Amino acid sequence: MDERDAAGHPRPRQLPGDIRGFVNRTEELERLDAVLPGTEGAPLVVSLCVIAGTAGAGKTSLALRWAHQVQHRFPDGQLYINLRGYDPDDPVTVHEALHRFLTALGVPAEAIPSQPDAAAALYRSLLADRRMLIVLDNAATAAQVRPLLPGSAGCLTVVTSRSRLSGLAIKDGAHRLTLGTLPEPEAVALLRAVTAGYRPEDDATKLADLARLCARLPLALRIAAERAVTHPHLSLDDLIAELRDESALWDALSVVDEDEAAAVRTVFAWSYRALRPEAARLFRLLGLHPGPEFSLHAAAALAGAPASRARQLLDILVGAHLLDQPAPDRYEFHDLLRAYAADQARREEPAAERTAALRRVLDWYLHTADAAQSRLDPAENHQPLDRPAESVTPLAFPDYDTAALWAEREHGNLVACVKAAASAGLDRHAWLLPAVLWNAKAPSSPTADLLTACRVGLAAARREGERAGEATLLEDLGMCHARFNQLAESEHCHRSALAIRRALGDRSGEGNSLNLLGLVQLSRRHLSAARDHFRQAAAIFRSIGAGAYEAIALANLALTHYRAGRLAEAEEAGHPALAFERAAGNRLNEGNILWTRSDIHRESGRTEEALRLAQEAVDIALTLRNQFAEAAWLLALGDAQLALGQQGDALASYQRSASLNRRLRNRSREALAWLGAGRTYQALGRHDEAADFHRQAAATFGELADPWHQALALEALAEALDTEHPDQAAAHRAEALRLTTAYDDPRATGFRERVERRLPGR
Repeated sequence: MDERDAAGHPRPRQLPGDIRGFVNRTEELERLDAVLPGTEGAPLVVSLCVIAGTAGAGKTSLALRWAHQVQHRFPDGQLYINLRGYDPDDPVTVHEALHRFLTALGVPAEAIPSQPDAAAALYRSLLADRRMLIVLDNAATAAQVRPLLPGSAGCLTVVTSRSRLSGLAIKDGAHRLTLGTLPEPEAVALLRAVTAGYRPEDDATKLADLARLCARLPLALRIAAERAVTHPHLSLDDLIAELRDESALWDALSVVDEDEAAAVRTVFAWSYRALRPEAARLFRLLGLHPGPEFSLHAAAALAGAPASRARQLLDILVGAHLLDQPAPDRYEFHDLLRAYAADQARREEPAAERTAALRRVLDWYLHTADAAQSRLDPAENHQPLDRPAESVTPLAFPDYDTAALWAEREHGNLVACVKAAASAGLDRHAWLLPAVLWNAKAPSSPTADLLTACRVGLAAARREGERAGEATLLEDLGMCHARFNQLAESEHCHRSALAIRRALGDRSGEGNSLNLLGLVQLSRRHLSAARDHFRQAAAIFRSIGAGAYEAIALANLALTHYRAGRLAEAEEAGHPALAFERAAGNRLNEGNILWTRSDIHRESGRTEEALRLAQEAVDIALTLRNQFAEAAWLLALGDAQLALGQQGDALASYQRSASLNRRLRNRSREALAWLGAGRTYQALGRHDEAADFHRQAAATFGELADPWHQALALEALAEALDTEHPDQAAAHRAEALRLTTAYDDPRATGFRERVERRLPGR
């Protein structure tokens, strides 16, 4: 995520792109600059010729160079994404691109809508008052681009593509610039720039022949120049002869534009065949990697080689421009080269060798994710794994932060590994990977990706007849659905998992399914059902000595008792859970219990202790950088501050909570913050402002089909209206009574009694 300025907007950042060897293309830069005035709000499409979106000195670099030059015109920063429209595997999806942009704009992963239309609407709303430059690189179709167009007058979008993308010009008012291949003088100049100082000065005519043989395409020119550099004593005539011998298409390539792709393939083959055998083998095996970018250790696993040797071979491939190195431990292919490498693997590697290489890299990701789980979610049970292949060395992580960084960086590759395993018929990997990934995911992981991975894994587990794995993935799917508030789907998954756990005699799994079903019932405020589920789960965990899971079930039971108004039972259930979590060092679970205990103490009249516990919980959230927890626990802090008459502090807590929850797209808790703010204004005697907050909260709870909290907001609104609008107050109280008739817990009963006493004539 970009650094942010004082207003919370992303600061301008350095756009990616290697422009080493870039030849001065002043004319095209001027063409780009000339269309800038008056284009804000309309996409600027740079329509590139076939193969032109290449690494290095290509048209993409031209667009990036221009973006650097005009960044001062966009004070709120820049967004960049490579859409991989021509990648041999799946291009970047619209939802994935929106997820990356929204994360960069400060939206937490869990707050990003799952539906692309909703995510696009949020994206456009965040850009509405900003001046930003958006670069959409390597797009394949207008449909891939259109949802990423901000549509605001202050933003400019630059799209690079090998296609003309005529639909953007027709429907979206795009300005289109078509850039050809390098003119011959500049192609020759590029060859000279790369070879200067490495070999005697070559004849310009012969350099022009070499440039024509490369179809004057930047990627092909750079690879050819690198070949010349590595053979400084070989004459240019011999180099040209070698390249011509690679293809019988020389005559056609010099005159027919549509054969440019074949020209580049010829240069690829020329460079590939010049590699030493070990480097050539790694090159083609890397074409089997499931994702578009990879680390040193993933490459070592594919090759079945030590990391030190893999690094040497990767350096050779980078030096030959067959591979890019965007970061010290990250490598990636140009999409054409990736397709070429995969094709060479199919041609030259026996099927058994290809499968063995894929198994090795899947083993590496699986066991490294398992190691990350030990740091990210140490309380969860690990999946039983087979030993990795002998030549595979998984990573180990010294602390939480390094594990989280790895999980965040490799999230896309892990999801891609699930799909690759299923496609290759490696069903054991296909279900184990998502099962491990759920407990090794980074906080920023998009739930939509996890939903897809779990569905693929569930199908694989069923094909394998892995009933325990099926139950695990059903539970993970249930939790995904719950994050999207799809409670019926969530309950169905958990009940299916529970049936499997019971059939297998898996007591721990049965307890886990019961606990998850309890959470679904708690979300619906079916408190008796939730209580029963949590009690059953806690009893099972106690009987098998699973203290960590018992503590979680007891904490959930304490929250259920509190919501029912059974304060003594809530405190009794929460006490052992808090002691366990503190002893185990589970800070997030500890904060959850402190949040509940703060509310219990406040309602019991121990307001100073309530304030201390709520502040402790918020401090834990800040330490963990967990804004979701902070947004929730600030509500308890505000309630305690209000109870102590600290209205100014309470308003600050509610305002912070409302702001965070709005960013998190949690409308229910945002409305709870408004309800707290309204009560604070009521305590200050500012009844009109209190009524405004309560109306807003009541309307939101009504839209969310949350009758309990809607009733609370209506009663608070009635209190604000009592003096000047008693008839309206009575109507709101009557509605509050109607909304709560289905609830029979002590809190609901007490609420109705208080409301009835305030009705006229009572």
